[in-house]
Amino acid sequence: MVIRDEGIRKVYDVTAFLDDHPGGPEIMVDVAGQDATDEFEDIGHSNDARAQLKQYEIGKIKGDVKQEKVAKVAAVGGKASASGRQDISGQNGPLYAVLAAMVAFAALYFKYQ
Repeated sequence: MVIRDEGIRKVYDVTAFLDDHPGGPEIMVDVAGQDATDEFEDIGHSNDARAQLKQYEIGKIKGDVKQEKVAKVAAVGGKASASGRQDISGQNGPLYAVLAAMVAFAALYFKYQ
């Protein structure tokens, strides 16, 4: 997610914090991959939360980024990213994570059996 801090757009990977977020992981998953400044500021996070956020910073965005029109996503009702790919992190996100883990486990099992 991206959050503006003193005019600088900073990129954060908060994956490790999802389960510990007091508001639940869904709130952060909903704004994953996009500018979440308004949502972050609207909640009124404490200074401690702002300090904790710094440990998840992974980069900064330089220059202006034009807001691209996002293609409509039909069928499943997911969100589309600026690249036009569908966001599958909504309701089925945990299912996809479990399936990916099972496939990885099976691949390792058969490789070393």
